[in-house]
Amino acid sequence: MIPKVAPWKKDRVGVLTDLLKQEGVVGIIDVEGVPATAMIGMRNTLRKQMTLTMAKKTLVRRAWKKAGLGEEGLDELLDGVRLPMLVHSDSMNAFQLYAELDKTRTGRAAKGGDIAPNDIIIEEGPTTFPPGPIVGEFNSVGIPAKIDKGKVAIVKTVTAVEKGEEISADLGLMLSKLDINPIEIGLILSGAIEGGILMPADDLNLDLDGFTASVKTATSGAFNVACNIGWFTNETVTALLSKAVGEALSVAVEAGIPNSETMPILISRAHSHMLSVAGQMDSSALGEDLANALGSAATAAVAAPTSNEAPAEEAVAEEEEPEEEATFGGLGDMFG
Repeated sequence: MIPKVAPWKKDRVGVLTDLLKQEGVVGIIDVEGVPATAMIGMRNTLRKQMTLTMAKKTLVRRAWKKAGLGEEGLDELLDGVRLPMLVHSDSMNAFQLYAELDKTRTGRAAKGGDIAPNDIIIEEGPTTFPPGPIVGEFNSVGIPAKIDKGKVAIVKTVTAVEKGEEISADLGLMLSKLDINPIEIGLILSGAIEGGILMPADDLNLDLDGFTASVKTATSGAFNVACNIGWFTNETVTALLSKAVGEALSVAVEAGIPNSETMPILISRAHSHMLSVAGQMDSSALGEDLANALGSAATAAVAAPTSNEAPAEEAVAEEEEPEEEATFGGLGDMFG
């Protein structure tokens, strides 16, 4: 006797097959543990961007085969998925699909029999609980606790459950009291197929902030290299011309070439050298204008304090020193 297939199953397979044949990206979502109310809200939010269809694994396999897709890829997508949902989008790529679905992730309190998705670590430190029987309850599930300064405190950092281990009901209750909700729920994508390429969820989980930072660093490094080797592009030409102008001005100043750009610098430098020479001469050899210029320069120097100012005694000694060592008797001594 040939078993009869329920008509609704045939219809369901037909709907899934049509969906899988459409252009775009196709993925499998695990919705195990997602409350019905939360599921309704998530689907309403995502409805404009993608199509979400619940289906049993057997029906998904049949539709997958009828659509002509590779069954090896399906086995990998269904690996570890307890309650599958088929997702399709023709407006997003696989990475965008993962990022959008990842926003639905949230945590819930652990219940007896749940499997820890990661190591559950209890940090050392005080809690908000007053002294009471809860100290014994913590210790009974392997969380060392004691009374400290009128509060219950965790004695040391411990790993309550390692990744992949089962969480007991008592431990789940104590974790909930510590506001630790380790079980992730949401529309969690196990993987996707786009353009015939299978991409597991781990490959779709991009660190966008880190990627952006890396691109900025690479761009900055490439710009610096291009400028240092003199590579002219639309981006570097402004910086290279500015650098060339600055270097040309520096060479012209050092060579003493007079032009409209260098003259202010050359005159300022000559004036500074003149004051330096005049400052080493006897005051009687200086004209009134030169003496006033030296006085103004000295006043400006005193008015601009530095962090390395000498003590008053040293300053006085430095001012007296030229007079003690001076042997220059005027301009006449310079020319014999």
